[in-house]
Amino acid sequence: MRGSLRAITGAIVLGTLVVSARQAGAQSAVSRPAQLDSGTPRESQIRLLREVYKELININTTDSVGDNTRAAKAVAARLRAAGYRAADVQVLVPPGAPKKGNVVARLRGNGDRKPLLLLGHLDVVEAKREDWERDPFKLVEENGTFYARGAVDDKAMVSALVTNMILYKKEGFVPGRDLILALTTDEEKIPSDHNGVEWLLKTHRNLIDAEYALNEGGGGTIGKNGKYLSNSILIGEKVFQTYRLEVTNPGGHSARPSKDNAIYHLAEGLSRLGKFDFPFKPSEVTRRYFQRMSEIESGQLAADMKAILPSSAKVRDRMPLAAAATRSIDRYRFVLPQPLGPTMTVSRSSSRWRSRMERYPETWSCSTAIDITVSPRRFPLSLDRVARVVA
Repeated sequence: MRGSLRAITGAIVLGTLVVSARQAGAQSAVSRPAQLDSGTPRESQIRLLREVYKELININTTDSVGDNTRAAKAVAARLRAAGYRAADVQVLVPPGAPKKGNVVARLRGNGDRKPLLLLGHLDVVEAKREDWERDPFKLVEENGTFYARGAVDDKAMVSALVTNMILYKKEGFVPGRDLILALTTDEEKIPSDHNGVEWLLKTHRNLIDAEYALNEGGGGTIGKNGKYLSNSILIGEKVFQTYRLEVTNPGGHSARPSKDNAIYHLAEGLSRLGKFDFPFKPSEVTRRYFQRMSEIESGQLAADMKAILPSSAKVRDRMPLAAAATRSIDRYRFVLPQPLGPTMTVSRSSSRWRSRMERYPETWSCSTAIDITVSPRRFPLSLDRVARVVA
């Protein structure tokens, strides 16, 4: 078991508990851990991890032109080469979707407890080459940082899981329960007819049925000296809600344009919306998170974390302080309230409206609308509240 724990630590350094993750333009990046001594068992484990990582990064698994099945087969080949039986490593492809494959593997335990499911996804978000400084599907390392599409989400964690499964088998590790690895497709695509988790539950539940599942989320921090500082868990998912705001006015003929224009009115409202900050209302979990993290971090970052914790001041009096503090802790924004965000504009200019204008030029109206997406778990808003901000 000690050897297996070392394997977990060695793989997790670059994978699940990355040192840092940041966006560089449209690019994903993940920082490397400190250099290890060459020739040690841990160094060989990290080398294996990097091989898996590079192989998966270099396989395009976007929805448009990528091939998730190819990545699933690459994982299966490595696991079988490590000693897994063919029956314990399966590449499962939905009918009619040859590039939407998933891979499920099982490390047999002694059966004392029900299985544990290790869940990740092989697909990545779209990435156009012209938007990137570097090729998004070639792993690039510069100044101790890896750049690529999927460098963080989710091929870093997936690579750690695959590496651990290989090391467990080579060490002859027999856990107290089966360990099931499931790497799926279309996690990034909503909606999808081929979401890997949904499809496996419907068609191959027996292969992934488990007592617990560990999925992406949470995370952790490692200090510059290599000391493990924190390990976070995810207790809930953000959800979104969409409101449609529509502005209408009498309109008119394009030959006689008027400043009284529905599109202008909506644009002005959106400008006000962009400048508006809702009251900062952290949940109990969020407050405790920043309280604990303020004890781990130091300097201005720790001070800003403490600044957004509750005090005797009224919420409205704390808004400027909270807003200033949250700007400095941007890398923790995933646990902070999210602003409203326009997602789609809809302008009515159909033939029905043009026909009406031609027949009844004095009565036709102009209409424009926009969809607004919010995170209601953070902002329990009504449509009236959103409309008042825009107006």
